[in-house]
Amino acid sequence: MNRLADTHSPYLLGHADNPVDWWPWCDEAFAEARRRDVPVFLSIGYATCHWCHVMEHESFEDSVTAQALNEAFVPIKVDREERPDVDGIYMSAVIAATGGGGWPLTALLTPDTREPFWVGTYLPRESRGGRMGVRDLAASVSRHWRENADGVRRSAVELAGAVRSMADLAPGNALQDRDLDAVSNALARRFDPEFGGFGMAPKFPTPHHVLFLLRRAAQTRDGRLVSMALATLRAIRRGGIFDQVGGGLHRYSTDKMWVLPHFEKMLSDQAMYALACVEAHDATGAPDLREAAEATLDYVLRDLRNDRGGFFSAEDADSLDADGHREEGAFYTWTTADLADVLGPEDARLAADVWGTDPDGNFLDEATHKATGANVLHLLDPAIGSPSPLAATAARLGMTVEGLRIRLDSVRERLFEARSSRPRPLLDDKVLTDWNGLAIAAFASAARVFGRDDYARAATEAANFLLSEMRTGDGDLLHRWRDGQAGIPGLVDDYAFLVWGLIEVYHATFNPAHLGAALDLHSRMLAHFEAPGGGTYRSTADAPDLIVRQRALDDGAIPAGNSVAVLNGLRLARLTGRSDLEDAARRALDVPDVVREHPSGFTFLAMAAAFAEGPSQEIVIAGEPDAPDTLAMLDAARSVYAPHAVVVLRPPGVTSITDLVPFAAEQTMVEGRATAYVCENHACQAPTTDPEEAARLLAEAVG
Repeated sequence: MNRLADTHSPYLLGHADNPVDWWPWCDEAFAEARRRDVPVFLSIGYATCHWCHVMEHESFEDSVTAQALNEAFVPIKVDREERPDVDGIYMSAVIAATGGGGWPLTALLTPDTREPFWVGTYLPRESRGGRMGVRDLAASVSRHWRENADGVRRSAVELAGAVRSMADLAPGNALQDRDLDAVSNALARRFDPEFGGFGMAPKFPTPHHVLFLLRRAAQTRDGRLVSMALATLRAIRRGGIFDQVGGGLHRYSTDKMWVLPHFEKMLSDQAMYALACVEAHDATGAPDLREAAEATLDYVLRDLRNDRGGFFSAEDADSLDADGHREEGAFYTWTTADLADVLGPEDARLAADVWGTDPDGNFLDEATHKATGANVLHLLDPAIGSPSPLAATAARLGMTVEGLRIRLDSVRERLFEARSSRPRPLLDDKVLTDWNGLAIAAFASAARVFGRDDYARAATEAANFLLSEMRTGDGDLLHRWRDGQAGIPGLVDDYAFLVWGLIEVYHATFNPAHLGAALDLHSRMLAHFEAPGGGTYRSTADAPDLIVRQRALDDGAIPAGNSVAVLNGLRLARLTGRSDLEDAARRALDVPDVVREHPSGFTFLAMAAAFAEGPSQEIVIAGEPDAPDTLAMLDAARSVYAPHAVVVLRPPGVTSITDLVPFAAEQTMVEGRATAYVCENHACQAPTTDPEEAARLLAEAVG
């Protein structure tokens, strides 16, 4: 038994029975390495990572390999989702040394300075195919450490210097309109006109690209940007990256056509894809994108929600197949025999026609690249950009779209029921504040745009759970909750993403308590994380276990917390009239040169810059909250796609909102009727009690 049994991470607990003498990330582990005068073997992964499982089975469960690791190193295991600050530092080292990265992440560190001197990703047990094996690495490094520890330390100083230089980003000039055009053009160059998305295989959904395109199109009236956004969302919904039976999004696609995924389902990906689909529906009215958002969010409610209202982190890629072997995608894939057994011959033929199944299978073994007999279901007819993904299939089969949809609903229900009897993938049941913040934003946005009260309740319950259970006695955020215990000091992403969610909850429910909580947490975030030149660090200044304090500006699979914080600050400034929040946000838009050198890597920061550039709108609706005329006025405001608008509901006599929004104190009901005050950049039109006039004024302000 190693030292992981008392941890709370499902990933670490999954390694608790390894013969490797694992330590969690802690000062005591490095003290042990200093006492023994050996390096640290740092292994970073997460519970639903396929190749992390492969490396565990090959190496960490093998007694001979474990002995080699235990003798040469003090081994430390880190869950990247629990400690993204630790992961970010050593991933930067991997990128600096190799030009790429991924998980599992392997790094060898000096015991005294924690600086990396060797980095990599997945390692086989024994060297093969030009990739060093774990056993050979242990033997080689052990020898070099004994013979030339000073030389190893010099290598560590050099690599750590590269990591520190990547983090030392001096502020430059503010983002301008031409920089936003550069982001649009960079995305257009990377856009795949045949299959949607950006770049070639492997393809990640990157919904923040879509959000930027939609909002930039609202400013520029460039229909090309909307077309790229819609084509990407629709291609994902049709592809195997989307679970065609149970809903929800897999991690990424291994091919350019979105057909063959890595099968992890992460809460953060569900939230971001749903947010993009909600906004696309809001901008265009496309019903298929509402369906895509709801299919995603309904999966989260069904499979990723705990009984307290919080959301679990992820489901694994791997599960047990019919023979009891652990296989990637076993829960989600189908042989033609499976389909015939469940559906009968006629509907099995329909499934093959609609979802592109093949007797040999379309899911390839990743090692041999040979067909496995298993199929990933995906809509066969691409019809990129089509608002009716079944139209081409129905025409090909000589059916009406509605007739095909009815039959498919029956087929899907039977497949879902049959699949439910299979062994489920591992559920990573920890609750993360940052990812929950994204999910709260998604549910609240969908509640507002779709009029879904159940989504509003889900967002509110999750927000209240985090606000009550994920804070210290002083009110600061904690990062992780599991089995009734919260821990790990919050990072900038925790604050930024939760504030985003709270702003969206306020716009869905107009409960002043959630706006007040957003303001409090945003102020705490600035106090703990703001950098001297503007923007935010990932970690606090008093984090003693980190070799560098990083400023992560670039987006990855999800947006950078720094960039979300900037947009939050601008929105809160417009909601409250607080110039200090506006000033802090604008300081963060004085960006380093790297942002202009790689514009498509910073789309969320560009969204914040677009908001700052304006025009932006501030709407105050004075009225009794549940009165019909107030609800009609709110519906009018919501009928216009206004991504740079904020809305305040100002009930008569309610000081809890005017305390937060002092300028609304004078914006009262006219002649006892619900009244809208439509303002642009703090200049207001004459108040109106006519919902149609309010919508017209807002539409004119948006342009």
